[in-house]
Amino acid sequence: MRDLITFLTDLFRYDPEHPLLFTQFNFWAFFLIVFAGFCLLKDRRVWRNGYLFFVSLFFYYKTSYLFVLLLIFSTLMGWTIGIRSDALYEKAQATGAARYQRRRKAWMVRGVVINLLILFYFKYAYFFTDIHNTIFHTDLKVVNYLAVFANHFTDTPRFDATRIILPVGISFFTFQNISYIVDVYKRRIRHAHNILDFGFYTTFFPQLVAGPIVRADQFIPQLYRPYFLGRRQFGIAVFWILNGLMKKIILSDYLAVNFVDRVFDNPLLFTGFENLSALFFYSLQVYADFSGYTDIAIGVSMLMGFYLPKNFNSPYKATNPAGFWKRWHISLSNWLKDYLYIPLGGNRSASWPSYLILGGMLVAVALMAQTAWVTLAVTTVIGLLVAIYCIFPRHRRQFRTNVNNMDTMLLGGMWHGASFNFITWGGLNGLGILVYKWWKPKGWQTRIVATELLFLVFLVCNRIWPAPALRLGEIWSGIICGGTMIRYLVIRPLMKERAKKKGTLTIESVWNIFLTFVFITFTRLFFRSGSNLGPAQANETAWRTAKEMVNQIGSPWDTSVIGPVINNYWNIFLIFALGMIIHWLPDRFKRRYRIWFASLPLWAMALAVVAAVFIIFQFITADLQPFIYFQF
Repeated sequence: MRDLITFLTDLFRYDPEHPLLFTQFNFWAFFLIVFAGFCLLKDRRVWRNGYLFFVSLFFYYKTSYLFVLLLIFSTLMGWTIGIRSDALYEKAQATGAARYQRRRKAWMVRGVVINLLILFYFKYAYFFTDIHNTIFHTDLKVVNYLAVFANHFTDTPRFDATRIILPVGISFFTFQNISYIVDVYKRRIRHAHNILDFGFYTTFFPQLVAGPIVRADQFIPQLYRPYFLGRRQFGIAVFWILNGLMKKIILSDYLAVNFVDRVFDNPLLFTGFENLSALFFYSLQVYADFSGYTDIAIGVSMLMGFYLPKNFNSPYKATNPAGFWKRWHISLSNWLKDYLYIPLGGNRSASWPSYLILGGMLVAVALMAQTAWVTLAVTTVIGLLVAIYCIFPRHRRQFRTNVNNMDTMLLGGMWHGASFNFITWGGLNGLGILVYKWWKPKGWQTRIVATELLFLVFLVCNRIWPAPALRLGEIWSGIICGGTMIRYLVIRPLMKERAKKKGTLTIESVWNIFLTFVFITFTRLFFRSGSNLGPAQANETAWRTAKEMVNQIGSPWDTSVIGPVINNYWNIFLIFALGMIIHWLPDRFKRRYRIWFASLPLWAMALAVVAAVFIIFQFITADLQPFIYFQF
């Protein structure tokens, strides 16, 4: 009896050392118990949804402790506003009074603002406090008012009021709540029938802490459908779970622990080749980590009869930066497009908030960098933008639409973290999209001249002011210039029309995929460096790490070390190569082996699961590696 009480106490006690992660046995034991209860209630919709709502709250409690109260508050607020919005709509339709529509809009705005204030308080309090202190030379400190209230309520100093802890998954459930409030207001969906249904939507545990972001109009209709899990769906669900575990443990964790983390922690201890390798390995690591979580979430949800949106579509097959963001974190990209980019004006024109956001972000970058040359660069960029707008009236419309693109990418970067390194990463991706939009309609003569000029600029600058960054720019621009000339002056004339139909497009696609992959990889210098740190520490760490890695990569290499490095880390290079080969396999081939697995007899599928689990266990590391996107 005592052992049973101890077990139950441990089960319901919050333990920060043993969170419910997909990669731990604790989660799968939890899921088996949950799924057993689900099977008893699956045909009784209200009981099923209510059961999963409370199970999800328990899951979040085990993950985030008392922050479950914040999740409950957010859920109650969203549900209440949805009911109020529909009630006012019915009154407006019945009476024709415009005041009801105004009140509906006021309730919608109120709900969005409250959600954003919650997000800003927990995620951006340090960021905006640092900006205020920098501008006004003050020494304000962040205060956790919830901890102050809790200490006052309990009459104990139990909670630390001097720092704000970021609740796990707050960005995801906040965005889902906003999408529900806006979709109900726009009549895309009706409000959820009861709090259990809506609570289930906002707290569904497989995707609660790291996405994908589930839109209300996509998920809520599923709440009212009868449960169905066919033989093929069961096999696909098991496949996604195994696929996600393999991505996370074999690719992501193994690369991180055995190579990537070592290099990023101290780049100067490693050669330029090792630093460059770590950058590319991290691109695979972060993809395998996040998409691995998504795959598991999709599989677990499918077993319970619910379908989450596709969040990745082989992003490293993208042939340009814009295409990359249509394949990477699709749920976030679509959310930003529908709830930010289009309301700002989309591809029609920029609005006054567009300029306000862009100007504010540029000023924030200049202040947070606290470096003279960054401030000078930002000032120069602002001056050039104003000059272009005034001097070239014919291009003003294109300029205005590009402002919305840049705003979306900057805010997307800031969504990932409240620090300069994430804003820089978002800005670089936005710049890449704008360059591609300028480049796309240009003829081959303009492309050759532009790449030659870029190469000459880096060549001259590196000769006058020798520096690793300029040397790296010279090498990279030289590769682009040479590849562009070969593409238009050699390949196309040789292939002519016949090859243009059969082979040239494939060669061009490979070249474009290579350029895009390298560009995305180098932007991750700022994404990886400084993660999980406060804004000030993240800024300092990101710039130091980026500078040291660029210096190592851009300095002359001792090519004699390349062979020994590959020999010493042959297993790491082999896993990276296999991971990229699998990633670049044709989509139709991947669909075939998914369907083949799902069509296996149950006994054969069970053997495959046992074999996969055995292989996965061989790669499990002693150190627990949390999912990267838990911090967002």
